[in-house]
Amino acid sequence: MRTTFFLRKVDQKHPASDDLLSGQNVTNPQHPTPNRNHDKDDNMTTTCSAPGKIYLFGEHAVVYGNRAIASAIDLRTTATVTESNKTTIVSSLGTTGIDYAVHPYISRCIESLAVPAVSIRIDSEIPVGSGLGSSAAAVIATLGALNCEFDLGMDSTALAELGHRIEQDVQGAASPTDTLVSTVGGTVMITPGVSTSRLRLIECGIVIGDTEEFSSTKELVENVRILHERYPAVMNSIFDTIDHLSEIGVAMIERRDYQSVGELMNIDHGLLDAIGVGSAKLSRLVYAARDAGAWSAKITGAGGGGCIVALASDADVAAVASAINDAGGHAIATKASRDGMMIAD
Repeated sequence: MRTTFFLRKVDQKHPASDDLLSGQNVTNPQHPTPNRNHDKDDNMTTTCSAPGKIYLFGEHAVVYGNRAIASAIDLRTTATVTESNKTTIVSSLGTTGIDYAVHPYISRCIESLAVPAVSIRIDSEIPVGSGLGSSAAAVIATLGALNCEFDLGMDSTALAELGHRIEQDVQGAASPTDTLVSTVGGTVMITPGVSTSRLRLIECGIVIGDTEEFSSTKELVENVRILHERYPAVMNSIFDTIDHLSEIGVAMIERRDYQSVGELMNIDHGLLDAIGVGSAKLSRLVYAARDAGAWSAKITGAGGGGCIVALASDADVAAVASAINDAGGHAIATKASRDGMMIAD
């Protein structure tokens, strides 16, 4: 049995501001971008981290303009940037230069900002291809570190928007939710192109069930797009229902009625299964978690593999995690996180 618990306090400073949520496109005066007047001989290093996320409602539907609710979780990706004579990217995937086969997201970050040669190391608690926003967290952490290291003066709105464009470039289609949540943290509802609002932070236990099966967001988004083109009326009806789940879920979150939130999440799981992003192992973990007392268990993210997310009382977290492990998954017990992108001191 393997249960990973990530419940630690992040020892970092300078969180991203809430200008994305307030609609103000300004740099937070309390946390200005550090002024780094140095040359390569100084060998200065900047470290930035950003959280992963879970979807309560709205994955896939949000790509088509529908509302979604997501929350940052206490699993983070860290990018460490050092000016160098040669560009290198180091991660669990290997060591490369600019390489769109191995490090497409980080390569796009570097080229989008047109910065000088740089060494970037990526360390992550977030499983890759798991539906927990690993690419968005890596992109936002990298952009944040590059922004600070080279004194580019980008505020959180600009970073989140650029991060979204990078995900679109690499994946072909992407929701703005992942990069926004990685930037600002907390639990948020997003209406694409219209508004974003911060909700009460999810305060119950969260258990991730990792199938340890890689899923390609790009491929799954494309599969859903093809289905949408073939059956637009059917798919739009499903997406409208998911949108409604997000709408009525807000009041339940605000009053901390997680049992009712869970019932709606379970409905959302069935709808995600209906559009073809489920799998046998995902379903096995979902029902194992529910049978062990979870209020909800559903796909989170693109699906096809990756992870499920379960909400449970703190008293039931251990039993839910054990059931996920027994069903062949890897359980990760965590909490929602208020913290978005942060620069380390």
